[in-house]
Amino acid sequence: MQKKEKLVIVLCAIATVAAGILHYAEANAVVAFGVTAVALALLAMIVGDATEQLGSRLGPGATGILQSGLGNLPELFVAIFALRAGLAHVVQAALVGSILGNSLLVFGLALFFGGLKNGTQRFKSEPPRMIATLMLLAVSALIVPTLAKELHTPAEPHINKLDIVVAIILLVVLAASIYFSVKGDPAVATQKEEMGEHHAQWPMSLTLGVLAAAGAGAAFVSDWFVEALQPAMKTLGITETFAGLVVVAIAGNAIENLIGIQLAWRNQADYAVSVILNSSLQIALGLFPMLVLLSFVLGGSILTFVLSPLLVVALALAALVSAFVVFDGESIWLEGLSLIGLYAIIAAAFWWG
Repeated sequence: MQKKEKLVIVLCAIATVAAGILHYAEANAVVAFGVTAVALALLAMIVGDATEQLGSRLGPGATGILQSGLGNLPELFVAIFALRAGLAHVVQAALVGSILGNSLLVFGLALFFGGLKNGTQRFKSEPPRMIATLMLLAVSALIVPTLAKELHTPAEPHINKLDIVVAIILLVVLAASIYFSVKGDPAVATQKEEMGEHHAQWPMSLTLGVLAAAGAGAAFVSDWFVEALQPAMKTLGITETFAGLVVVAIAGNAIENLIGIQLAWRNQADYAVSVILNSSLQIALGLFPMLVLLSFVLGGSILTFVLSPLLVVALALAALVSAFVVFDGESIWLEGLSLIGLYAIIAAAFWWG
């Protein structure tokens, strides 16, 4: 285990213990919320590291499956506790915010810093184009229930059933995309030399132990995070939508993908683009539909694909713009800055609710 990984684990342990103390001591909600958000972000990083170590023993295809299944654990726990607390709007905004955060903010930062250091960056366009195409299809599927309701079609009274149908189809597409990745079609596989050789550096017992501890920690911290969320929103005057779209999404997801920015800085553009865009795709095809189905049995509020018009437009813009950026197989820092700007504009539009 490298020194940096040990440091992250120590900092995570300190932040988790501090979050627990603040929670049970019923300390200031804003302070508790900030500390639990830091702990949650560090736990997401540890889960990502442990998943990569486990996957490196099984090959790149298995790594993709593990990342799909385990990489979003902290965000999954946050969403489950939030749904049980009746915060469906926060969960909905957080899921959309994670997609926007990866497709616009993290992707934009990667292109911006990578372009500043390395000039025009070129990457194999087939893998990100396939991801972008699947993302456009997923976003289209997410938009259909909203249109069915807003246009008052005959499907409007059956919107819950339509949500279930859409969720099942998206999960089937996710399973098909995982199979396709494991099969390793050379036309869309990220080149191994670009990714670099990733050998397992942790013993298997340590990998499983860290993964189990991080998963358990994420379950506790997610509960504390959600309990501190409502009073913190009232104190800071933050709306549910903005809290989910920006704060919860970044705490649970975006920091985990800083690796994509680091890869772009090192001029490993192929791997950087695939890692970042795949994160958005996993949320749209996997996490969102899974939570919609779970919401019917959790006993809290029901999560739906029916979004506000502005969220629908924001999703569509993110999918379209990121697809245009990767289509030609090259990027410059100005494109990255434009993506960051678009994310800032969307976030600002939701500041007032």
